[in-house]
Amino acid sequence: MSSVLIADDHAMVRAGLRGYLQEDRSIRNIGETASGNETLERLRSEPWDLVMLDINMPDRSGIDILRHIRSGYPNTRVLIMSGFAEKQYAVNVLRAGASGYLSKDQAPEEIMRAVHTVLAGRRFVSEALSEMLVDALDEPTDRPLHASLSQREFQILSKLAVGRSISEIANELFLSVKTVSTYRARVLEKMNLQTNADLTTYAIRNGLVQ
Repeated sequence: MSSVLIADDHAMVRAGLRGYLQEDRSIRNIGETASGNETLERLRSEPWDLVMLDINMPDRSGIDILRHIRSGYPNTRVLIMSGFAEKQYAVNVLRAGASGYLSKDQAPEEIMRAVHTVLAGRRFVSEALSEMLVDALDEPTDRPLHASLSQREFQILSKLAVGRSISEIANELFLSVKTVSTYRARVLEKMNLQTNADLTTYAIRNGLVQ
């Protein structure tokens, strides 16, 4: 019997996912959280086999929460749920330790297939993402610029793109201001950009922020 925590700031999404999960007799416990901090609190208070995590939470990015879970709760698997297409985030969240990535517009059967795959200890990759990864092997030069970033660099990019200052990022990630500045410089260099405004423009054009 498994326990699943639904972490999404939209009540309708949580209700829909809960409805699917409740029909599965192999799942004994279903929880809900509406923010990143609330999610981490629930993880501290009781064990969970799986967290179905929205990548776009109001107080913390899904990448941040994922990193906390992977470092502090290694037995808890994470299935990222997102309204963004796979090509925008999937590779980076899989690199960061997610067990799967699923678009929210998938049919209930596909969502439950992803849940069962991840709970069984395997990684879930949708057919669309699988094709995208195969295509990337044949056409590596077509990858978006952010695909070349490390996990931490992508995390810094995501925060800079939504207007976080270097000091704010340093506090959120428990890093020094100097370290964050170094990461920022690497991101700008790798992506051949000049300013934070350039990063924001790039992120909006590539669907990395809403």
